[in-house]
Amino acid sequence: MASRKAGTRGKVAATKQAQRGSSNVFSMFEQAQIQEFKEAFSCIDQNRDGIICKADLRETYSQLGKVSVPEEELDAMLQEGKGPINFTVFLTLFGEKLNGTDPEEAILSAFRMFDPSGKGVVNKEEFKQLLLTQADKFSPAEVEQMFALTPMDLAGNIDYKSLCYIITHGDEKEE
Repeated sequence: MASRKAGTRGKVAATKQAQRGSSNVFSMFEQAQIQEFKEAFSCIDQNRDGIICKADLRETYSQLGKVSVPEEELDAMLQEGKGPINFTVFLTLFGEKLNGTDPEEAILSAFRMFDPSGKGVVNKEEFKQLLLTQADKFSPAEVEQMFALTPMDLAGNIDYKSLCYIITHGDEKEE
């Protein structure tokens, strides 16, 4: 009896920890998308306890025909949730993957490469040339679309700290 209570207490603590996920994640998706994610979550949550565990993942893989999944692979999947994976955490993980945005500090570091003086701004014309000619080249229309949303200082330079905030948190004006 005491061991049953301890097991239940552990599940309750795990559930409370999982509930700490971002409730703002629901605003990232339309209601129909959330319903699709809920159905996917239900398919993976094989034991129907509201938390995706290693056994749930193993059983899901088994149903898909992949019987021998390495323990390390399953552990890596579960570690992405940084705690128990309930529906909110599951949705947050997908939101991060689908948004494809890097953490704010990584984006700031990339911009700092173009700001040797450390003023928090990048020359718009120089940056435009880079976007049009380097790596994954932007079209002129894409550059103009980006600059339409980009905060500029009085001299016409890109305020990349504000831009990074918009990229990672959204623009307050959109809501």
